[in-house]
Amino acid sequence: MKNDEILSQITEFCRKADMAESTFGRRAVNDGKLVHRLREGKRITIDTLERIQAYIAASTTGGLPPPRGLQVPPEKRDPRGNFRFFENRQKYLLFVHTCSEKRVVAERVALELASIHPRPPALRIFDAGVGDGTVLARVLRATHQRFPHMPFYVAGKELSLEDLRLTLEKVPDRIFEHPASVFVFTNMFYSEAPWLTPASPAAAAATLWHEVPLRGASSGEFEAQIAELRPFLEQNWRAAISPRTAMPLYERPVVLVLYREDHRFLLDSTIPRPGQTEANFDLVIASQPYRALSSVNFRAKRIIAPLARALRPGGRLIGIHSHGHDPGMEMIQAIWPGENPFAVSRHELLRAVKYELGSLGRDLNFNAYADNRSIFRYDMEALPNEVTGTIGTSTAFAAWNAAVYVAQIEDDRLTEMTQNGRTLDAARDVLRKYNGLWFLDESYVISRRRD
Repeated sequence: MKNDEILSQITEFCRKADMAESTFGRRAVNDGKLVHRLREGKRITIDTLERIQAYIAASTTGGLPPPRGLQVPPEKRDPRGNFRFFENRQKYLLFVHTCSEKRVVAERVALELASIHPRPPALRIFDAGVGDGTVLARVLRATHQRFPHMPFYVAGKELSLEDLRLTLEKVPDRIFEHPASVFVFTNMFYSEAPWLTPASPAAAAATLWHEVPLRGASSGEFEAQIAELRPFLEQNWRAAISPRTAMPLYERPVVLVLYREDHRFLLDSTIPRPGQTEANFDLVIASQPYRALSSVNFRAKRIIAPLARALRPGGRLIGIHSHGHDPGMEMIQAIWPGENPFAVSRHELLRAVKYELGSLGRDLNFNAYADNRSIFRYDMEALPNEVTGTIGTSTAFAAWNAAVYVAQIEDDRLTEMTQNGRTLDAARDVLRKYNGLWFLDESYVISRRRD
C-alpha cells in the first residue's frame, strides 16, 4: 500500500473521530510523528501497517481488526487425480535412480555448512521432508567431514511409511561413522514437527513417543535392531485422507528417537523428551516440500514461515523447488501446450513469507540471490550412446517419466496421453535436440542474524 492510500485512511478516520493526527499516531503505534513521517515519504513496516489498520477497525463502530498474516483458502484436492509424491512410488523410484537431483541438491545444501554457527550441546539439522533419505545422508557425510567431533541432533519430517523405511536403511552407516548422533523422525505437520508438539491438545495427548537406544558397535548390529521396528511402524505410522480437503494427514502423531546406547551419557542434553523439546536449528533443509501447483500463500503460511521460526541465531533455511524453463518442461509443453506448473518464483515466495512473519521476521535475512547463484541444473544420467542415434524405448520412457514427475502431472491426464504414443515421440525429440535431458531447480536462503 502506498503512503497516499495510508494517509487517506488515517485522515478520514481522524476527521470522523475528531482526533489529532499526532494522537492517532501515539494510540495506534506509539509514535506521535507517524503521520508527519508518512507525508515526508518515509516507509513503514508491514507490522506497522497492520497495527494502523487494526486500530482503525477496532475504533470504528462495528469494526473488527483485520486478520493478521496471509489468507489461505483450504486446498481441496481430488483424491482420484491428485498428485502426491508418496502415492507415486514407481515414478518416484525411477526418477531417483535415473536423475542426479538428490546428489546435486545435497551438494547445494552442503555449501551452507560454511555459514552456520553451531552452539552447544549439538549441531542441529532439520529435514522438512526426508523422502528416501538420500539428500539427508549425503548432507550428513559433508557435515561429519566439517564437524567430525561435534554431537549431531538430526530431525526429519516424513508422512510416508515407505520413505521412512528407506531413510532408516541409511541410519546405521551414519550412526556408525558419527556415533555422537541423535536421529528423530516424526509424521507431524510442518508447523509442529520442529518442536515435536502437535497443535491440537487431543493430538498432543495421543502422541506416541518411541525411544530406541541402539546397542553394539557395528552398522550391522544397528541395522538389525532398526529392522525390528517394522511391526511398530506398520501399526502406528499411518496416513489418512481428510474427508474435507482430501489432503493427507497422520492418523496419530509419532516421534521415533534413535541413538547409540554407549553414547547416552554424552548425548543426555541432546536427546529430546516429551514436552521439553526446542527447535533452534542451525540448518533447515526444505527441498521440494510443496506441490508445484500450491498457492504462494499456502507455501508461505503453512510451510516456510513455520520452518523459518525454527531457526536459531545464525541458523539457515535453504529452500529448493523446481524452476522450469528447461528441456523437461519443453517435453511437457509438446503434449500440453501452455502448461506451466512453476508459476511461483522464489522472489514471490520470500515476499509472502516476510509478510506472514511480520515483526517476527525482523531478525531474518531473506536471500533470493541472482539467477547464476540460485538456479542450478541436474541431469538424467544416461550413457552417450543411449541418447544418440536410435533411442530405445526404455530410455525414452525414463525421460518421459522424469519430466512428468517433475511437472507433477496427474495420473488421469497421463493415462489419456500415453495411449496414443505421442509422449515417447516427444521424449525422443527432446533427447535428440539436447543430446540428453536436464532440469533446473532454484534455491533461496532465509537466515537468522547472530546474537
